Amino acid sequence: MSFNDLQLIEPVLKALQQEGYTTPTPIQQQAIPIVLQRRDLLGCAQTGTGKTAAFAIPLLQLMQEQPSARPGRRIRTLILTPTRELAIQIEESFKAYGRFLGNKTLVIFGGVSQYNQVNALRAGVDILVATPGRLLDLMQQRVISLEDIQFFVLDEADRMLDMGFVHDVKKVIAKLPAKRQTLFFSATMPPAIQQLANMLLTNPAKVEVTPVSSTADTIQQAMYYVEKQNKPSLLTHLLEDSAIVTSLVFTRTKHGADKVAKYLTRAGIRAEAIHGNKSQNARQAALANFKTTRTRVLVATDIAARGIDIDELSHVINFELPNVPESYVHRIGRTGRAGLSGKAIAFCEREELPFLKDIQKLIGKQVPIVKDHPYATELANVRAEAIKPAAKTGHLNGRRPFTAKRG
Repeated sequence: MSFNDLQLIEPVLKALQQEGYTTPTPIQQQAIPIVLQRRDLLGCAQTGTGKTAAFAIPLLQLMQEQPSARPGRRIRTLILTPTRELAIQIEESFKAYGRFLGNKTLVIFGGVSQYNQVNALRAGVDILVATPGRLLDLMQQRVISLEDIQFFVLDEADRMLDMGFVHDVKKVIAKLPAKRQTLFFSATMPPAIQQLANMLLTNPAKVEVTPVSSTADTIQQAMYYVEKQNKPSLLTHLLEDSAIVTSLVFTRTKHGADKVAKYLTRAGIRAEAIHGNKSQNARQAALANFKTTRTRVLVATDIAARGIDIDELSHVINFELPNVPESYVHRIGRTGRAGLSGKAIAFCEREELPFLKDIQKLIGKQVPIVKDHPYATELANVRAEAIKPAAKTGHLNGRRPFTAKRG
């Protein structure tokens, strides 16, 4: 199938051709016709499946086919997304796919002055991409009205829940017109998210691609058993390999991300950390440096990395294993995209063995162990699935209950 088979209008096809896109991904193949039929959509898809284009392309076409009911530029499409980085990338996508359509697109988020955002809104906007906090602020200031919204997209709903934004999202929803088309995307569907979807959607079509338990066949996984104190040394040892042009390194905490970035910098490796405590300008600069390979290693927390979308990332390194197994799948899914091969490396110390057990249970296979490295530990001889967490923890699978942290 090609984009020519999806009944898209000429200006959109021309833009896609300029972007070099010819073949839609599975979610685009399924979602675009549904959205063009003006149906509500429930999309269960994770980052890297092409879901932004799956909603941006048909919405641009519907806006062209269905002019505004009132004169002047008014916000007709609202995309609500949890992170600044993701909001910026969605805005870039709408501008790219809609470059021949004449729509005015704006992205708004907190952490920066609202002055320029307010001026742009007053000049008139057709498509608004927003994070919940700044959107609510400007709504309360009466700078933004949602009364002309025809199309509403809630993106990464599960991450909204993780970050504590669900109450803000519900406040926004309460101000939307009852008559609208709603598209709802989430990588996972816990009960609270299913409840939110039921509240938002009317007779939706459901599209589900790449279940969270699956890992792409193009990703080569490797596990290194190592003592906790030797992890930084192992990381620098691996980065001596010039084949690792750029690498996204994951830690569980913001503090951990800063420590790893500082260690690598001292070792002469160009590295930066990205997380929620960084200023917006610092985050955008770090991301730009990484995309242009001025920075070789980007150290990130799960939440901060959710909006990072880099097609040709060759290596993902789990410096610390996540205590939520689905996060492992999200992390390594950032490499091996668009048919390219990628490598996902993970470090595991003794206390993380229960996390590894959960990960291998979720993905349904053993992660191959690399025993031949300078910091190998006797853990390399232990089969992770044989590790039973101490009963005295009182927690299922030895994990602490998950609590959302802003990353």
